[in-house]
Parts: sequence; C-alpha cells; structure tokens
Amino acid sequence: MNAFMKKLRSKTWLLILVVGFVLLWILQSEWLGQWMYPIPYKDTIQQKAQDQELDPLLVAAIIRVETNYIAGRESRKGAVGVMQLMPSTAEWAMQQMKLRSHFSLEQLKDEVDPNITIGTWYLKSLINMYDNNIVAAVAAYNAGPGNVNEWLKNGTWDGSLDTAKNSIPFNETRMYVKKVFHYYEKYKNVYT
Repeated sequence: MNAFMKKLRSKTWLLILVVGFVLLWILQSEWLGQWMYPIPYKDTIQQKAQDQELDPLLVAAIIRVETNYIAGRESRKGAVGVMQLMPSTAEWAMQQMKLRSHFSLEQLKDEVDPNITIGTWYLKSLINMYDNNIVAAVAAYNAGPGNVNEWLKNGTWDGSLDTAKNSIPFNETRMYVKKVFHYYEKYKNVYT
C-alpha cells in the first residue's frame, strides 16, 4: 500500500506540474490577452489616433475607463459618447478644428466616429499644452486643464505618475489616472 501511495503522489505532482505549465502557457497567450482586454472600434481608434499622432493604445485605455466602449453614454455631469466629451469642450474643439459641419450632441453621444475624432483631437491638444506630459494631459482630460494648471502651479502635484496617487487632490482624478495607465500598460503588453 505504501508503494502505491508513493506512485500516486508522484503522479499527482507530475499532473500538477503539467497543469501549471499549461496554465502558464495559456496566460501568456496572445488570444487570452486580447480576450481579457479587447479593443472594440479598433480600426476607428487606430485611424483617429494616427491622425493626431497619438498612441492608439492610450486612446483605447481612456475609452475603456470612460465608458468601457459603450456608445450612447451620458454622465451625470453631461459628458457624452465613448470618450465622454463635455458639450462645451466638443463645441470649442470643433471650432478649433475648423470642421465644416459641426456634429450634433446626439451624434457625439451615439456615434463612435465623431466622438473619437473630437476626443483624440482634444487629447492631443492637452498633450501639447503640457509639453508632452501625457500623465498631466490625462489628468486634465478628467479634471479639466484649469484644475491641473492650478495643481502644477502651486506645487500640489508635480505632474508625474509616481506622485499622482498621493498628490492629485480630486479622488476621482487620482483613480482615473491610475486606471488609464493600468489599462494602457495592459494594452501595451497584449498588443505590442
């Protein structure tokens, strides 16, 4: 009986080892990563990000945090669409972009293409405003540039990701920045 138990234990450990290697292989597989971190509207995001010289994975991370890719969303504060644009910001952006025909609020809310067109343009304008500091631009995308300018000016926050979780005064913006960069890293691991 003792020899039988030893064989059984050694086979059990071998099975556990094999299952462990299989699980590790599955977890490292590309298809599993893409299943766990999908990017709907991938072609639109790619094109609009390319038009603005942005990393499409950053845009995807923002959309994931803003709406989880669900079109037609409207926030309690009135932000609309997959990139959650405030109507006043969208109107200003369309004027700056010199668009021949402005999109209606309903189009911005329900249609992915115009929302991402304006959202990526606005994100790029924030990145330019903050001298390519993507972290500050992402914070401003959520809290508004007025707040971020004040934080940077008075030394409340230095604009870095390392200090964001302790220095950004708005809890919502702290969590937003943390989540965007979490998904950005996940997307870079899966898609590059």
